[in-house]
Amino acid sequence: MFIRLLALFTIIPLVELYVLLKVGGLIGIGPTIALILLTGIAGAYLARTQGFDLLRRIQAEMAEGRLPASELLDGAMVLAGGVLLLTPGFCTDLLGFSLLAPFTRVHIKQFARYWLQRMIESGRIDIRRF
Repeated sequence: MFIRLLALFTIIPLVELYVLLKVGGLIGIGPTIALILLTGIAGAYLARTQGFDLLRRIQAEMAEGRLPASELLDGAMVLAGGVLLLTPGFCTDLLGFSLLAPFTRVHIKQFARYWLQRMIESGRIDIRRF
């Protein structure tokens, strides 16, 4: 686990820095900063609108007496996408937009659902009910 976290907190910022320097060299520092700010603003707006829509869907599911499992997974993805878009860098922005856009989130959610199901079946995740 330590190795994964070390890789996460060292390799990803290095890749982001490399991409930012390359893009800055190609289009200039001003447009690069403008793009970073624009993706942050667009990400915050998209996360807000997707989040409110998702909240309405969760409330509707609960009002009908059903567990909103799919909507909760969507909520986790919207939250992660919003955080990634607020992080400066083009690679994290691309992943963040992928998590926020409904047409790509559907495919990512299918993979996440399959992965979670395998983890539960193998006993690596334990679900407890209180």
